[in-house]
Amino acid sequence: MSVSVQDLVKIYGTQKALGGISFEAKPGEILGFLGPNGAGKSTTMKILTGFIPQSSGSAMVCGMEVSQNLKAVRAKIGYLPELNPLYTDMYIREYLLFAAATMGIQGKEGKQRVEEMMEKTGLNKEGHKQISQLSKGYKQRVGLASALLHKPEVLILDEPTSGLDPNQVIEIRQLIREVGKDKTVIFSTHIMQEVEALCSRVVIINKGVLVANDSVDKLKQSLDAVHEIRVEFKSPMPLEKLKSLPHVLEVQVQSPGYTITAKEDIREQLSQLASNENNLVLSMSRTRVSLESVFQNLTK
Repeated sequence: MSVSVQDLVKIYGTQKALGGISFEAKPGEILGFLGPNGAGKSTTMKILTGFIPQSSGSAMVCGMEVSQNLKAVRAKIGYLPELNPLYTDMYIREYLLFAAATMGIQGKEGKQRVEEMMEKTGLNKEGHKQISQLSKGYKQRVGLASALLHKPEVLILDEPTSGLDPNQVIEIRQLIREVGKDKTVIFSTHIMQEVEALCSRVVIINKGVLVANDSVDKLKQSLDAVHEIRVEFKSPMPLEKLKSLPHVLEVQVQSPGYTITAKEDIREQLSQLASNENNLVLSMSRTRVSLESVFQNLTK
């Protein structure tokens, strides 16, 4: 395994940020790493990249315990943090040459590696620009190019599409998919569409505890017994009438209509209720279980 986390615990004073999580990531896999704010995602990434030590448990990268092999592990990891640290007064090529030099990649090899990464990340046409002149999407490309300069085996990305417009999100998504073909990628995000588009497997943590570790399809199947029905009536329906139907878990008032979560498909009962109340169903549909529904169910 490229990455193996076993019983990882991190305690800050009296606060337990991680409560013994375990997961693995294989070569060629893009792993979605999800959780609400404060769940422990960034703490896990900081431990894997050697920025902070764990309190107990094991964090292995390419067969090496991170805390005991910091220099060797960092040579295997490319890391793009959520707050992309760039020297914005430098030009793109200048910055990447500087970044390569800090990794010990200099001279002809450094120049060759920079040109290679600029081509891979689509920065060639912008190479003459100062980083401060770039859009956020292109700044993310510069950060990603920098993270790839030393040809890492593991790539850790913390919210790489945060704050990007839809076109930029698609561009970065394609870029991650391309570079992930021959690397292990751990990809943290709050955007469920990104996970469904990119990730072969998902790990979800909540309050420092692992709550899911499976493929996207299998996680969705775990909620197949839960039905989400959207219904609009001609006249408002009393909430107590909807909530009193058998198997109903939750009723949300929408505009227009209602979204009802139930353990069974209750569309027939809703039609009967409308008839009993001298009301009329204007529209009704059962929605497909989404990864967002899975996430909410596991972390609420």
